[in-house]
This record gives sequence, structure tokens and C-alpha cells, in this order.
Amino acid sequence: MNHTPLPPLVAVVGPTASGKSALAMALAERLGGEVINTDSMQVYRGFDIGTGKLSQAERRRVTHHLIDVANPAEQYSAGRYIADARAAIAGMVERGRVPILCGGTGLYFRALLFGMAEIPQVSARVRDAVEAWLKQKGLAAGHAELTRVDPVTAAKVHPNDPARIARALEVYRMAGVPLSTYRRAQPFAESAPGALSVGTSFERPELYRRIGQRVRAMIARGWIEEVEGLLGQGYGPGLKPMRAIGYRQIAAWLGGGRLPEAGGEALAEAIATHTRRYAKRQMTWFRKHPGIFWSAPGGFDMVMERVRRFLENQGQDR
Repeated sequence: MNHTPLPPLVAVVGPTASGKSALAMALAERLGGEVINTDSMQVYRGFDIGTGKLSQAERRRVTHHLIDVANPAEQYSAGRYIADARAAIAGMVERGRVPILCGGTGLYFRALLFGMAEIPQVSARVRDAVEAWLKQKGLAAGHAELTRVDPVTAAKVHPNDPARIARALEVYRMAGVPLSTYRRAQPFAESAPGALSVGTSFERPELYRRIGQRVRAMIARGWIEEVEGLLGQGYGPGLKPMRAIGYRQIAAWLGGGRLPEAGGEALAEAIATHTRRYAKRQMTWFRKHPGIFWSAPGGFDMVMERVRRFLENQGQDR
């Protein structure tokens, strides 16, 4: 793994629906920066509405990196992400641009800043075997099996999180060693040298309201039709991006046939409920990360001043 020191970075972090993309865009425009995606689902082509990707017009205003870089059937790993992100950052340094990370995937965020332990690569044979086993036995059995072979990881994984359950079982089957053993070897420090993390903090009721509003807006924009198109291209529910929140529920809903309008509202509420749970886990994760500068909604000037002081202290007068 490449442990070459990174240049000064600004990271926009926080839970889903907290306005990360808008804040990162505003900072980039004021600072002469470019944005590096740290959302593990936005790397996949075709997964646009449900992942909250910015429009092409917005991406023309500010250059974004690591969006639409993988086909849905590819296994895009954290290791590959680190290599791609470091290459993008090197290009920004050459152009005199400020690198701004933006996204809610904690693993990508920390792996890039601190590096990561060398987890064995899982073969297609093992991956397919775990997928088939989970399909036959179900998620409850998968979480129970994970509790047996890796109780440390199981305690941190929600029983309804198919991607993380599958990942941990794949590593155990491949290496015979629990994923938690590798995670304990992660070279994570207490704080990231040369990086400033900022985010917008909402009270939980307001964040949950924003999540419900966002889910319904995405469905109105054509999220269901997007999933129909992906399924029609042969991208089945077993693929990693199709197991993401919302995509998984919509694919299952489509598989059961069209429902009346009341069913559509039930679908939106189911997705919003899963998203709220995910946002709660994100906030728990980010609270454990020291040194994040949280601002109240509308506090852009305070964030901008904090970022300017950080860059000046790092020798980048903006």
C-alpha cells in the first residue's frame, strides 16, 4: 500500500442528506479546488439518482473525480480506490488545485488518509459461493454465521446489511481468518495529519425529515425507472451496487409486480427508514473521528474561515 504523505486536504463529511455535495462545491469554487468522491456507490456507472450524483452541469462547474469509474459488475475495492484517489490528488497538486474529499463512506475516507491493512483479495469462486449461500439461507442465517466465525465484526454489522455480511463471510472463507483480525491491523491514527474535516450538523428530527423528502424527490425524478433499466441490462440484485439502500428495496418491489399508489408510498417510506438507520450509523462513525469541524446549517462563512486558516497554516495561502 502506498504510504507517501498526502498534500493538505479538506474533507467534507457527514451523514446522507446533510448537504455535503453543495458544501464541497461551494468550497471548491471559492478555493480553486477539485472534488474527489468518497462515496462507494457513486463510483458505479448507471447508479445516478439513488446515489445522489451531481448533474453533468454541476460537474462542469467544478471538476469531480472518481464518479462513474466502474461498471456495476466490477468489484471496486478500497485498495483500488486509494490508488485512483492518490493519482487524482497528484494531478491536482501539479495543477495547483486544492483537493476536497466529499462523501459518506467512512472506509474510503479513512483508508485514503491513514492507509489500510492488506486484506486478502477474494476470488470470484468464493464470492459466488457466498452469494449463492446467502440467497439460499437468507440474511438472518448469514448474520448468525458471521456471529459464529467473527463475532467482533458481527456486532458492528446490522443484520439487514447484505453487503457487509457478504464481505466479512467472503474474507473468512477465503483466508480462514476473521475480517476483524485484519481490521485491528489498520494503521489508523488519532487524527489525520495535514487534513481538515468539515461538515454540517443537523438535529436528528430535521435530518430525518430531509431524508424522507430526499427519497421521495429521487423517486419522482425516476429512481424506479433507473432500477428497471439496470435490471433490464442484466445487472441482477446480487451485485454490490444493487444491494445498496433503495436499489435493493426497489428491485425487490419490482420483482413482486407493480403495486397501487399506496404500495408506492410504502416503498418510499421503507427506503427512508433504512436510510435513516444508515445515517445514524454514519453519525456514530464520524463522532468517533477526532477533529471534525461541525457547523450549523447556513454556517458556510464559518466553515470557509476555518478552511482558510487551515490552508494558511499548511503553507497554502488562499
